Amino acid sequence: MTPKERVIAAINRQPHDRPPLFVTLTPQVAEALSQYVGMGFEPPEDSLLSTRISHTNLLISLGNDCVGIAACTPAERPTQVSPEGLITNEYGMVFKNAGLYNEFYRFPLAMAETAEDVTGYDWFDPNLPSRFEKAYNAARKYGDRYAIVGDLETTIFETAWYMTGLEKLLTDLLMEPEYLPVLLDKIMEINLVTGKKLIEAGADIIWAGDDFGSQSGIIMDPETWRKHFKPRIKIIFEEFRKVNPDIKIAWHTCGSIVPFIPDFIGIGLDILNPLQPLAFGMNPENLVDQFGKDLIFFGGIDIQELLPNGPVQKIKDEVRRRIDLFGKYRGYICAPAHNIQPDTPLENIMALFETVLEYRY
Repeated sequence: MTPKERVIAAINRQPHDRPPLFVTLTPQVAEALSQYVGMGFEPPEDSLLSTRISHTNLLISLGNDCVGIAACTPAERPTQVSPEGLITNEYGMVFKNAGLYNEFYRFPLAMAETAEDVTGYDWFDPNLPSRFEKAYNAARKYGDRYAIVGDLETTIFETAWYMTGLEKLLTDLLMEPEYLPVLLDKIMEINLVTGKKLIEAGADIIWAGDDFGSQSGIIMDPETWRKHFKPRIKIIFEEFRKVNPDIKIAWHTCGSIVPFIPDFIGIGLDILNPLQPLAFGMNPENLVDQFGKDLIFFGGIDIQELLPNGPVQKIKDEVRRRIDLFGKYRGYICAPAHNIQPDTPLENIMALFETVLEYRY
């Protein structure tokens, strides 16, 4: 089977030879792994969550069946770096380089209270053609052989807290100041444009998401989530299916989010990611027993303990065990539960690839 045929079969629960694979890496890991296998390093793309669309040639050479595409920073609103090293993206979010990662430095709507604070903000135009040039080029280059995954990065909640700060947003979800629905709707509109463009570019899967869980449980009560986020997510799903009724929709939400899963199924979610293994209730046995007939699973390989600490044989045994469990109904995309981090030995990463490539249903 070609990689694309394998993915399409898996997300439609049709017979296929092995689980499809979609690994993502931090840039530090990608650079080290490129040297390890003797390839040139591909710098990361300029996108909010660039790990999902970067290092494509390295990853498909190792066995990835999927190629990620996303909206990149528009040429008309390029990333700005100040002499002090502060980084400002197209949204106006300001970060500072902290070594392995950029940390938030300034939230552009930290003082928002009124609707005018949102409507009067200097938003970029989500329709700018330069946002999608790389996505269209990658879909044309790889789409015949590999499954194209259109990444929406952070879809509503996370983008909102990147704009306001997390403490303010969580408080305002309860206090409901005037600006709140206007901001959530504006972010939804941006992502509706983005997702539709990625579908038109040729995406087989749209990968949306916001983190609604922590290691121990959901980070807001179900009533708050159902009031502010579920209706908007439902609109997004419906609008995407107007562009392509056959599009498969994946949702990324880290942490323990079991109470929200039936709601996601009810509004039409196809694929759940990342299945954070050490979060409460997110073990494969529980997820498959409760939701295995309703959802395709995507992720589930532990990057907190298993991949960094190994040893290699334990990694191989555990990856096979998880494929057996998550693949019970032949609906599983194997992937680490987040980008593989720099604390992971390269031989452990290779063990993940080797185990999946050797597996046979």
